[in-house]
Amino acid sequence: MAQEYALPAGIRIRPLDTVEQVFSASAVLGEVWGGDRSGMPANLLRALAHSGNYAVGLYDGERMIGASVAFFEQPSARSMHSHITGILPSHRGHELGRALKLHQREWALARGVGHITWTFDPLVARNAHFNLRVLGTRVSEYLVNQYGPMDDGVNRGDESDRLLVSWALAAPPAPTPEPDRVVATVAVPPDIEAVRARSPEDAAAWRRRVREEFLGRLGDGLVAAGFADDRGYLFTRP
Repeated sequence: MAQEYALPAGIRIRPLDTVEQVFSASAVLGEVWGGDRSGMPANLLRALAHSGNYAVGLYDGERMIGASVAFFEQPSARSMHSHITGILPSHRGHELGRALKLHQREWALARGVGHITWTFDPLVARNAHFNLRVLGTRVSEYLVNQYGPMDDGVNRGDESDRLLVSWALAAPPAPTPEPDRVVATVAVPPDIEAVRARSPEDAAAWRRRVREEFLGRLGDGLVAAGFADDRGYLFTRP
């Protein structure tokens, strides 16, 4: 993975320095998450930004099209937790998410941070692909219903299971394991959002199945070591 990020012409990443920028970021993130701004309220975002945490907006010209927020973890861990990153649907598919993550990486390294952690929904295949295959993060933990009931347009009606991943900023990306090392897999649907829209019952069944199988593999002492688009999560022996 390249160590430098490149942005298309007209795209910029800027810190959220003003109250107006903070409210714009809160609104953008609310739009990404289905119109609910409770996930990153402006007052909390302002407090995080003003106290020196990572809080940036992604701009196309003068229009904010995305935002990302992370906060420092305990000092001894030299780590930062990336709480939320979102880009408006109109601007997805142009590697802007990757550029935001690489910008976050440079920002963290400049402040002596060695790891960034974050969570994502294990059912969302495109996020698993990005986090495990593109960035090369490592799965640390499967968290059952981590945030409890969520009332945004993306998560409403579902349990909030999450995978916690860790990104070692100065290390090479964790490689996808070779086929002969894979001893088990956990499949996920290629598009869980479409499943949820079509049949919430089928989506709930996927949630239960993936939770049971994932925890079962971990309980057997296996390691979630990668992701393949056609097979799902790849497990190896430690």
